[in-house]
Amino acid sequence: MVNDDVIVDMQQAFRKREKNKLTQLLPNARGHVLEPWAAYWELRARLNEATQDEVQAFLTRWAGTYQEDRLRNDWLRLLGQRRDWSNFDAMYPAFRMGDDRELRCYAAVIDLAKGGEREALANTVKSNWYAQRDSEDGCNLAASELFSAGGLQADDIWRRARQTMEAGRPRAARAAVEVVAPMQLPAFATMLQSPSKFLTAQAKTSSKEQQELATLALIKLAADNPDGAATLMEGRWNELLTQPRRDWVWGVIGKTQATRLSPDAMTSFAKVGKDANLSDDLLAWKTRAALRAGQWQQVRKSIEAMSAEEREDPTWMYWQAKAMQAGRISEAQTQQSRQLLQKIAGTQGFYEQLAQEELGQPIVIPAQPVPIDAQARESVRSNAGLARALYAIQLGLRSEGVREWNYMTNLHQRGGMDDAQLLAAAELACQRQIWDRCINTSERTKTVVDVGQRYPMPFKEAVVSRSREIGLDPAYVYGLIRQESRFIMDARSGVGASGLMQIMPATARWTARKIGMTDFTPASINDRDTNITLGTAYLKLALDDFDGSMALAAAGYNAGPGRPRNWRNGPVLDGAIWAENVPFAETRDYVKKVLSNTTSYAAILTGQPQSLRARLGSVGPKPEGEPDLSKELP
Repeated sequence: MVNDDVIVDMQQAFRKREKNKLTQLLPNARGHVLEPWAAYWELRARLNEATQDEVQAFLTRWAGTYQEDRLRNDWLRLLGQRRDWSNFDAMYPAFRMGDDRELRCYAAVIDLAKGGEREALANTVKSNWYAQRDSEDGCNLAASELFSAGGLQADDIWRRARQTMEAGRPRAARAAVEVVAPMQLPAFATMLQSPSKFLTAQAKTSSKEQQELATLALIKLAADNPDGAATLMEGRWNELLTQPRRDWVWGVIGKTQATRLSPDAMTSFAKVGKDANLSDDLLAWKTRAALRAGQWQQVRKSIEAMSAEEREDPTWMYWQAKAMQAGRISEAQTQQSRQLLQKIAGTQGFYEQLAQEELGQPIVIPAQPVPIDAQARESVRSNAGLARALYAIQLGLRSEGVREWNYMTNLHQRGGMDDAQLLAAAELACQRQIWDRCINTSERTKTVVDVGQRYPMPFKEAVVSRSREIGLDPAYVYGLIRQESRFIMDARSGVGASGLMQIMPATARWTARKIGMTDFTPASINDRDTNITLGTAYLKLALDDFDGSMALAAAGYNAGPGRPRNWRNGPVLDGAIWAENVPFAETRDYVKKVLSNTTSYAAILTGQPQSLRARLGSVGPKPEGEPDLSKELP
């Protein structure tokens, strides 16, 4: 029997790019359940020097596995970079995952050369290119080819430049400029060094390229200094730019002000002449600013200007319905609002739960689904890919195991597993106490909800007893743990947070001193009971300081208490409006999920109907004269 240590050593060698060591160790991995991973690491490490025959031999040897499709993905990327279109075209149809934007763009280049329909290819390239965070070869190439062929217009390319400049990704913006106006690259470089100086020196704006470079300069400035950009716009630039360009600049100014919770945001957004000139992201921030200002007509108008796909997001469906209820409304509007709420209402998810309550229905536990189908259970238990994934996770190769698990449940067959198979796979993960795969797999079912799988309660005695001992709602603690770690005991974040409740070392030390834990050591953070004791103690201190606001305390737990201390200033807001205006996307999502989780766990723990809205309450400044302990909280 092959020793597990060989596999662990090979994983480490792969991460260190030790090609020779991988080749030496590979024979020792033969016969191990994770041999496909060992073979993948060895070939992937030297893929640049591999031949087409070597790759094909691997694909044949490991046909039907995640590792086969993963290597196919890697090889297709190389073929695209090498412009080896013949081999790419022959291999691409067999790519089962189909989730790589780069490969879609390379495929579009080939389809264009074959005489494919340019409008359809342009839509494919735009959707993939706009969604990429950084500059990537495949979509840059496809955009360039389609632009030359007349399938993409200059405005399409400049839109990519604006979006990436606004997001602080100048390399991607430069790549777009290189496609549409390569002669302007020196001017682009000058603009990047100092947008203010560039705008001061820019005397001509007669050409489209000059207009666009000035727009990029104003966008870059607005993302850092919105007031400075607003001053320039109110001077000469508002007259010099065409309406679509000045609308975008005012949108970025408004967005930056909105992320800083400035009351000036709506003033800037009001200078946008046509909402259709803004991106969905800018319109989202205009909507948030309007919610914060109580301008319901602007909420409605901003959402109506979003793309059809964006309007289907439960976030905007909910706020569109609420906007329709504001002021004097007709019977038709009342009906339309109700239809929107009915479309998203449910017991799972933040806006789904709020919609349920708006319709007068409390949050209750869904009925348990029918027993898991025996055939589905057997197919899952005999699935070699799932077995490999569980083995890898339990060996400590969590990243590899999670990827293979997700592939087998979601991508190996078109459309992924059906609900019966998903429930059976989630059951298997739960039984192995791989809670994150249990939850995530069960969440993907479409027609049934298994509450026990979606909201498991490991370590129930420890969590419930400790929470109640210090006056915390156990449902709140479970809601937070589910979001923080998915009940992974040895979870560790990129910034160093550890354990079930993801506690930072400095926070753990401070909390231990605060509660008189004399036997605390840094090594004990991952101990289950110690982690729960420290995490619940810190959460209780934050909750007390934030006047019992679960939303504020959750934000403080995720982003540090100093930030929500500032975010609560300004008008007193409905808790849902406050949560939607949290400036950090990660924290905004975190707060909503923790509160939604809490509501579901409360329904399970108490067996009684629950209210998310009651937990959100309202959020406003701390009453004058009250001590502010959040300045002390780490």
